[in-house]
Amino acid sequence: MSRQTGTMPSVPSALLRARDLLGPALRDCVAALSPEIRRVVGYHLGFVDAEGRPSTGDGGKAVRPALALLSAEAVGSPDAVALPGAVAVELVHNFSLLHDDVMDHDLERRHRPTAWALFGVGNAIVTGDALMLLAQELLTDPASPERSRAASALGKATAAMITGQAEDLSFESRLDVSVEECLRMTAHKTGALLSCAASIGAILAGADEAAVGALADFGLHLGLAFQAVDDVLGIWGHPEVTGKPVASDLRAHKKTLPVVTALVSTGEDRDRLFDLLSNGSLSEETAALAADLVDRCGGKERTQTEAERQLDLALASLHRVPIESEPRGELEGIAAFVTARDF
Repeated sequence: MSRQTGTMPSVPSALLRARDLLGPALRDCVAALSPEIRRVVGYHLGFVDAEGRPSTGDGGKAVRPALALLSAEAVGSPDAVALPGAVAVELVHNFSLLHDDVMDHDLERRHRPTAWALFGVGNAIVTGDALMLLAQELLTDPASPERSRAASALGKATAAMITGQAEDLSFESRLDVSVEECLRMTAHKTGALLSCAASIGAILAGADEAAVGALADFGLHLGLAFQAVDDVLGIWGHPEVTGKPVASDLRAHKKTLPVVTALVSTGEDRDRLFDLLSNGSLSEETAALAADLVDRCGGKERTQTEAERQLDLALASLHRVPIESEPRGELEGIAAFVTARDF
């Protein structure tokens, strides 16, 4: 993206605050799970190592919880109001990660073996299921109109995310995916949960529909911008940055935005790319050639342009309604942080 400076910006203070609040709340929440599931959850979240010993492992950036907390502050409420929503969204996010790792056969996450690789596919799946149910329980007990509204929003976002995952899987065997289909899949798979995260705190604070809608749109467009950047990294990112081999998305036959954009273009390079992607698995050499062809067909440039466009739409959403200036600035800072990643 053109806004990148070539160096990663410092971690926004809102993310650091969210981590501090989230850690103890998450530990308390998962303590109610059965010992068998708690062992896998604790490892996946970085609370313990593979032997169950206390660990200071990486539990993630806490972007979604930070958005949830800031959305309450944006409508004039303390962040504590949003904490149940922040935890619930993080639980659903980790449910999706546990299942995604199984489906993608990923052996490593956050520089450690994935949960399924360590504990088995069955344990990873039931642990993800437990986290999704726990998220809903967290928002329905004790009952209140705001919590019911928040639980409904999270349920709809989770359903959309699952739909997006199914769409993504179906695209792997297709070479006729349209740009519109790709963007719709991304809105479901990535945008829906970020949209919910960016508005659930405002919902719990009892904010009006206009404020909730503006914050939800911010999260949706941020999700689309984030995924566009991630799609570029999935092909051209350096392994030391991404933790994945070069052109990993192409090897996995993912129909990400750069690939889809290239395949709907015309010309000799597009035809060569189509032939390459039609012939099964890609070697290291053919994957590198495919990546070059995607670039020559405009896939990389147009995806970076789309990331810029979606980021602009996200930021514009924050100015549709009157919200508190300080949390708005912090939301803008998080948006810049998550879309400014080196390739």
